[in-house]
Amino acid sequence: MKFGIDSGHNCPPDTGARGIKFEDNLTLDVGNRVIAKLRALGNEVVVCKPSSASTVRDSLSKRCATANASKVDIYVSIHFNCFNAQANGTEVFATSDTGIKIAKPVLDEIVKLGFFNRGIKSGSHLFVLKNTDMPAILVECCFVDSQKDMNLFNPEAMANAIVKGLTGKVPSVSVKPVQDEEDNVDASILRLQKSLNRLKITDKNGNALGEDGFTGANTKSAVEKFQTIVGLQATGIADETTWNAINLILAKRILRPNHAGGAVVRYLQYRLGVENDGVYGSQTEIVVKNFQKQNGLNADAIVGPASWQKLIG
Repeated sequence: MKFGIDSGHNCPPDTGARGIKFEDNLTLDVGNRVIAKLRALGNEVVVCKPSSASTVRDSLSKRCATANASKVDIYVSIHFNCFNAQANGTEVFATSDTGIKIAKPVLDEIVKLGFFNRGIKSGSHLFVLKNTDMPAILVECCFVDSQKDMNLFNPEAMANAIVKGLTGKVPSVSVKPVQDEEDNVDASILRLQKSLNRLKITDKNGNALGEDGFTGANTKSAVEKFQTIVGLQATGIADETTWNAINLILAKRILRPNHAGGAVVRYLQYRLGVENDGVYGSQTEIVVKNFQKQNGLNADAIVGPASWQKLIG
């Protein structure tokens, strides 16, 4: 069997939801485990997550194109939900009778872990399910903003449930998760380098980072620089707190005067050359309006999609 496995998001500007944990981190962790386990069982696996994309639509299109060109038998997109900190549980989306038959055992196995059964739902509105040529499902494993779900969640158990639902079995021995499509590249470092380049964070010499997937002095110095900008301890190590700040910025949240603060505002102030205090006050408002005027935008001081497009694409 040939599977197309898509670890949702993880391709700036296509980034996932933020809750108690970040969707990007969880989908990549579970996806890499699923890929390794399916291969250990003798299946062929095509990694559908793209390494880069210019827009979210481009990211989604590349996933579908990879699956279609590789003629996979089943396409599986792995995601995590986020809503209101109260909703919880697992749901699986499908668009055909065959997809529903594939989805049901996957859902059943995940529910056995203790997650609430939200059912199998129509995925006719989902881009990756509409634009793949083969039976396809999208798994919303659980909710990243639900404390109940996050207490239950274990990436190894979740991966086993998905694999058992797809194949009826799991490997009899421990399997090391894949790291990336290429054995000699660390996916997390590569994504870090791509993210910092997108945010225009240069190394100690003022240069963009080489996107090679290897940790070096230049990458470490760029991480330190980013940490200093957003008000974190400058360790040069991209820990969870650092990734949280990166993902918050890449999420392009709307900022309004006197209603925003923290890491995203600090980054905005750094890019616009205003005092980096993390408070969207009057001085920052003036600089934002000037930036908007200079770029032909409505000078309303609201940093929305158009302003973020000019800043980080």
